Amino acid sequence: MQERFDVQGMSCAHCVRAVTEAVKRLDAAARGEVDLPTGRVAVDSTVARARIADAIREEGYTVVG
Repeated sequence: MQERFDVQGMSCAHCVRAVTEAVKRLDAAARGEVDLPTGRVAVDSTVARARIADAIREEGYTVVG
């Protein structure tokens, strides 16, 4: 299932990598896309939305909504 997140605090390629790797640690088969200028993250995964949001927060970013 695809989930969309609004993420604050991402500003560079390192941020994109950190968010992507956090999701991949939960679900190696997950597919995602990070739109850095808008702060939107789309994740296609079987992992629950709350767990994905928590993983992004653990990397130091704010998940809005």
